[in-house]
Amino acid sequence: MPRSARQDQLRLLSKVSKLYYEQGLTQQEIAHRLLLSRSKVSRLLQQARGMGIVQITVLPPPSIYPDLEVQLESKFRLQEAIVIEVTESTSQEAVSKALGIAAADYLQRTLRDGDVIGISWGTTLNAMVSALQPQETRNVHVVQIIGGLGLPEAEVHATDLCRRMAHALNGKLTLLPAPGIVDRQQVRKVILSDSHVQRALDLLPHINVAYVGIGAPTPTSVVMRDGSIMSQAELDKLMSKAAVGDIALRFFDADGRPIRSDLDDRVIGITLKQLKQIERVVGVAGGPEKDAVIRGAVLGGFINVLITDHATATRLLEHPSPIPKT
Repeated sequence: MPRSARQDQLRLLSKVSKLYYEQGLTQQEIAHRLLLSRSKVSRLLQQARGMGIVQITVLPPPSIYPDLEVQLESKFRLQEAIVIEVTESTSQEAVSKALGIAAADYLQRTLRDGDVIGISWGTTLNAMVSALQPQETRNVHVVQIIGGLGLPEAEVHATDLCRRMAHALNGKLTLLPAPGIVDRQQVRKVILSDSHVQRALDLLPHINVAYVGIGAPTPTSVVMRDGSIMSQAELDKLMSKAAVGDIALRFFDADGRPIRSDLDDRVIGITLKQLKQIERVVGVAGGPEKDAVIRGAVLGGFINVLITDHATATRLLEHPSPIPKT
């Protein structure tokens, strides 16, 4: 290209870029002003970016972590990652509350008419439900995906969470009228024969989005807190099989492999296989005790949206993890 022609092209590239990025004109307005076609303006803007004439820099404000989110999405093949800020001195309780608020914001941003929403149980999901703002929806259906665990009057109980969520979203509610875990397999068989229980379980394949807590089996966890859900002996047996945590009392190891035990035959609720069939499963977890179980959950393909804190996100990215299962 002759020098004069090249100079004219560079001048045009710069002119179009200035009008678009600095003066805020639309591509159509630029086309009209410079007697160009709109498609020509679009090509010039793309060319200007390719040549470095236009360099776009995103400067997120403090406490916002888009780079960590993009890295998590890439490394673990997530649909979306949301990372919030916590301080080093923040307690696990405070982390759970902050994550719950972020999860509520995500839910209300992504909620669509006709969604069938599954929800498990736990402290973080309780914080999410508590943070929901009343919202008018159409044909939203909330489904309990694991039977009741812990004291029925507890806020973290799945039944209470589902009721409160359905009320906030003005949605239909289907509860799973059964305990989350029973003493013997025979008892489970009897409960599963109940038509009301079966009606709730029949809805599991219709769920298109689920919100789940990701539990780490520690002495202070909700699963172990009052001794009504699991015994220490049962936990020790799972740990001997390399379990790092659970979703809805379905345990898995650090690489996302399900841990098979007699516990599975006593749990009334969704299975990991069923969970993987759901279009969007949102895992809400963070804090220093959750690294291994979050990593196992994403590697197993049990969740495809992660809401966590920036310290946990950083540690997850530093760990040399294998490729997640699909």
